[in-house]
Amino acid sequence: MARQLRFNGTGSGEGGCPSVHEDLGSGEVIVHGPPLTDPEDVAQLRHLGEGEVAVVVPRELLTDWTPKDKTRQARIIDLDAFGKLFENFEHTAWRLETRRRYASDELTDTYGQFLRGEAPVWDLDTPWARTIKEKTAGGAIVGRVRIVDTPTPTEGQRYLTAHAEKNEALGEDIRNLSRTEAGELQLPEEDFWLFDSRLVALLRFDGDDNLLDAELITEPAEVVRYAMVRDAAWHHAVPYREFTAEQGK
Repeated sequence: MARQLRFNGTGSGEGGCPSVHEDLGSGEVIVHGPPLTDPEDVAQLRHLGEGEVAVVVPRELLTDWTPKDKTRQARIIDLDAFGKLFENFEHTAWRLETRRRYASDELTDTYGQFLRGEAPVWDLDTPWARTIKEKTAGGAIVGRVRIVDTPTPTEGQRYLTAHAEKNEALGEDIRNLSRTEAGELQLPEEDFWLFDSRLVALLRFDGDDNLLDAELITEPAEVVRYAMVRDAAWHHAVPYREFTAEQGK
């Protein structure tokens, strides 16, 4: 079976080589680059076996782009601290939403209204709403890409499509992407917020789809990977109204 490889980064800065890829199945790392050809240099290598070749890569490529040890100590913050992130970011806040259900949505009055076929009455004066309105009014960009099962979205996904009206009223840019296309793009099945392209809040849920807390990620190479996910998702997603119209055809 062919490997499923994810491009992690390049040492050239121009998408060429040397480059690093990660095998998503085994976790192995594949490096390619210019071969070491000088006979005197090759002669100094120990344990170079038959059929093996040596490649030259800059140290910063391995430092910045090689996948890090997944056993590293996670930095977990509670929901109160997570909420403060929205008060403190300066320029951008962007989210990828991948789940089929969010338990917190189902506790709201608007969810009940939606299930009864009524037009939900959105409250634009909650603390969250006021914070986002102030940020977007001040020039900050807040956006999301929501992954949707097609051709049959879940009940929770249909509710979020309606909820996009509130997000839009607060100044957010809401886009959708089918789960099939997300899979083709090899997007991770993770929910996260990316703040100012320097801080990731990876959301953690329990088995009943309740948001528990968030893991903060500030390691530069990891943040860049999430930024690459954002760029791919943002490029291929479409505005939610357009997505809804396409699915209704």
